[in-house]
Amino acid sequence: MTVKEIAERISPGLARRALVAKVNGEPVDLSRSVNSDVRLEILTARDPETLEIYRHSSAHLLAAAVLELFPEAKCGVGPPIEDGFFYDFQMARPFTPEDLEAIEQRMKEIVKRDVPYRRVEIPKKEAMEKFREMGQDLKLELVEEKGEPVVSCYWLGNFFDFCRGPHIPSSGHIKAFKVLGSSGAYWKGDERNRPVQRIYATSFYEQKQLDEHLHRVEEAKRRDHRKLGRELGIFAIESEAPGQVFWLPNGWRVVSLLIDYLREKLERRGYLEIRTPLILDEELWRRTGHLDHYKDNMFFVERHESEGSRFGIKPMNCPGAAIVYRNELRSYRDLPLRLAEFGHCHRFERSGVLSGLTRVRAFLMDDAHIYCTLGQVQSEVEDLMDLVHEVYGELGFEGVRVELSTRPESSIGTGEQWEQAEAALQKALESKDCEYGLNPGEGAFYGPKIDFNVRDALGRTHQCGTIQLDFFQSERFDLHYAAEDGSRQRPVLIHRAILGSFERFIAVLIEHTAGAFPFWLAPLQTVVLPIAERHHEYARQVTDALREEGIRVKLDARAEKTGYKIRDAQLKKIPFMLVLGDREQESKNLSVRNRSEGDQGTMELSEFIRLSHQLVEQRALVP
Repeated sequence: MTVKEIAERISPGLARRALVAKVNGEPVDLSRSVNSDVRLEILTARDPETLEIYRHSSAHLLAAAVLELFPEAKCGVGPPIEDGFFYDFQMARPFTPEDLEAIEQRMKEIVKRDVPYRRVEIPKKEAMEKFREMGQDLKLELVEEKGEPVVSCYWLGNFFDFCRGPHIPSSGHIKAFKVLGSSGAYWKGDERNRPVQRIYATSFYEQKQLDEHLHRVEEAKRRDHRKLGRELGIFAIESEAPGQVFWLPNGWRVVSLLIDYLREKLERRGYLEIRTPLILDEELWRRTGHLDHYKDNMFFVERHESEGSRFGIKPMNCPGAAIVYRNELRSYRDLPLRLAEFGHCHRFERSGVLSGLTRVRAFLMDDAHIYCTLGQVQSEVEDLMDLVHEVYGELGFEGVRVELSTRPESSIGTGEQWEQAEAALQKALESKDCEYGLNPGEGAFYGPKIDFNVRDALGRTHQCGTIQLDFFQSERFDLHYAAEDGSRQRPVLIHRAILGSFERFIAVLIEHTAGAFPFWLAPLQTVVLPIAERHHEYARQVTDALREEGIRVKLDARAEKTGYKIRDAQLKKIPFMLVLGDREQESKNLSVRNRSEGDQGTMELSEFIRLSHQLVEQRALVP
């Protein structure tokens, strides 16, 4: 009896809704025959794991449409990805927008035909011969590499694919989909392989879900930090320095404000700020293990003829902190020792993955390294959690997902150390009534960790903050402290970052706020707009008075219409516009507008200064 037949016996309604099933935990097609000695789960659109299978079936639908329109296309792979799927094709020319529109229309036609997905199992040799006859070289290569003695394949009409499945029953179940675009890629993601054309698409169970998703996509384009970064004068990335950021005046102002903001919080918590060298001897990186495991991601400076070895540009800041620690004899009275560093790091990322501020080769980290006893770990982690949530809240992130990752198979340290460290992290999380997900075996090789994922205005999550325990560094650098009983003990190291890299965090912040930074963080807080030339002197007086109060202000005395200058200020996301005309000049007042709500009425200069200081002191997220 097939799964489909069992579903029909249970309920006709369930049979109509059923898409796939699980037999003893393994996903299977509804056409799979089963016996009574199995654990059977019938899955519908309500089950979270079904969507990935639905989208993989949609990828087959896309490939079938492409082959009907372009029989010469050679098919690669078509996996589901976050929010959709793609399929790779080898073509003599790139797909055009007209091609993509035609492909989507053909997909709709195949959906109307309600073509079944039909699974067949054939010997590997037969499958290879079949793909050779079809001229599908990429599929032939995949079967040869990954195929088992008996190969699972699927038919969808005349489209034949090497695939483990499972799939939904037929193309008619795919109700809402959209071809999004295409780009160049490399076969198997390796730039040494042949180029392919990748078509991106998405699918949902209902048109409403698709429409909502497409709206989010358009909103994401509007908020894209690469677009806004140019428009708002925040950063530039140029061919002379691939993957490295040129911070423009507005952007560096935001970085500087964030550093000052964090410094204020760290000083209250007893951190000591350090600065360590950018270039360190190759032997250091050999001692830390980076030379063996990380050298392909490092930049090196060839030695001068008078020097004995190469130097590595640091990909991370922790070895420098260890050298600072060992620079003095340490006692248990010195612990916890909290060393903060806004340190520059460089990592070699392949050119194909570089993207705006989110994937770069040079970045600034808000690093700190806390050296403490094992008994101090819990209280330090609790304080760090308070700090992380305080910072994220003041920066406007409401949803923070927390994850605890535990000991991986390959790790250092004793079982007792790991048990104590994991218990300390769990106790800290529980003491704060913090809901968290558990990632068994996903910790770093040197210790367990807590990761913090912020949710932005579009509902996307970004991993930013992290707290990681480390038993490894103290041994490699032979770090000690004098314990209360006079013995020499090794400190536990806590690596922590709140924002992560400033580059990536500012990208997230730009997209979260759509470039409209809160007043206290805005690179330019106020613009003064005199209506006519006769108002310029009063406008200069206002500008000077605001600047003396520490308010970041600019006078726009251009010979443009006031409406034009207001629109320009709004496009530049400047929080306040002060319009000055005859009435304001005579009364020595200000006509105040803000970027989100428009006209705010008339204020005295002193009142506006108080409002500005209040917005800064409160870290207000508006206007």
